[in-house]
Amino acid sequence: MSDTSAPPRAAAAADVRQLLGVTIGVTSDRRSDDMIATFERKGARVLHAPTMRIVPLSEDAQLLADTRDVIADPPDLVLVTTGIGLRGWVEAADAAGLAGPLLEVLGRSRVFARGPKATGVIRANGLREEWSASSEQTAEAVEHLVAQGVAGRSVVVQLHGAADEHQLQPLVDAGARVRGVAVYRWLPPEDPQAVQRLVEAVACRRLDAVTFTSAPGAAALLDAAAAAGREQELLAGFREGVVACAVGDVTAEPLRAAGVDPLVPDRWRLGALLRTVTAHLAEHPLARVRTPHGVLELRAQAAVLDEELLELAPGPLAVLRRLALAGGAVVTREELLAELPSAADTHAVEVTVARLRGALPRPDLVRTLVKRGYRLDVLPEDDSGGGSGGERGAREVGA
Repeated sequence: MSDTSAPPRAAAAADVRQLLGVTIGVTSDRRSDDMIATFERKGARVLHAPTMRIVPLSEDAQLLADTRDVIADPPDLVLVTTGIGLRGWVEAADAAGLAGPLLEVLGRSRVFARGPKATGVIRANGLREEWSASSEQTAEAVEHLVAQGVAGRSVVVQLHGAADEHQLQPLVDAGARVRGVAVYRWLPPEDPQAVQRLVEAVACRRLDAVTFTSAPGAAALLDAAAAAGREQELLAGFREGVVACAVGDVTAEPLRAAGVDPLVPDRWRLGALLRTVTAHLAEHPLARVRTPHGVLELRAQAAVLDEELLELAPGPLAVLRRLALAGGAVVTREELLAELPSAADTHAVEVTVARLRGALPRPDLVRTLVKRGYRLDVLPEDDSGGGSGGERGAREVGA
């Protein structure tokens, strides 16, 4: 049987053009390098602005004190919320010479997992979970423990960032003695100015998408926008062009509470997030039209014609985007003027159109309709050959 798969070089060439012209904001601190490298390999530009940073507590006195407390006062039930959290806890205990006693105590307890990642690390440490939450949410795990009956029981929870504290209250209300063990803590970003640049980029629609990998990170961006007095502009940006992408429903919660409906992959994994974002952006540019010179796609900060990136200044790009959204219909000078906030009159439109034509490989892509305005030379959807879409009958000139 013949091999019909694409040669590696051809596959790589196709891969690098999947996100050509796309600009993506990345808010994560941990594992951001892999995400950025993947997006850039597919042709995207990345604005990296970690909204928070995760600090391991491997040498933290409180973590060691909590570990000694768990060993001295073994729990009846243990809830492991994250794989990285349990791994970090065991590594910190090992550095203090406490890994053996800790694992022995955990092995005698009933162990519950928040999801498959936690389950994997539980088993890797020679332990066995009694149950794992199918939703991968702390709320489901807590509900399950309450249903098991926790009155008078000692429950230890490996805390998952800042989101767990309030979710543990049902255990307390059900009569459990609850102790939390924090293995890492969320701290403010190292570069607050980068976060403000991200807020500005979303508010001004200069990004095609923003990715979120933690609920605290998503909440931190909203808080940063609010502190700068730009929360409503940020939210408007997410509702009108900038795609918010969350790794799972837990991460999506702060965004949904603010009225933003993020893109969420079916499987709550980083790899699934990358694939989902790539597929969505590849299929949903801001505008896509067929022209006699190839397919034209408009992105937040770029245009791509016949799979070639066009380097355009903001003014010409704004005009081209408006013409593309019109789909070949005539756009008046006054309408184009509205796309150029700093322009004073329609003469500025004429200058910008001239600059746009000078930057295009084919200047006749933008047509002038005397005394009416401009239109893009667009092919009708059912036209596989020459011809152009838009209004007919008016006198046109190519420049």
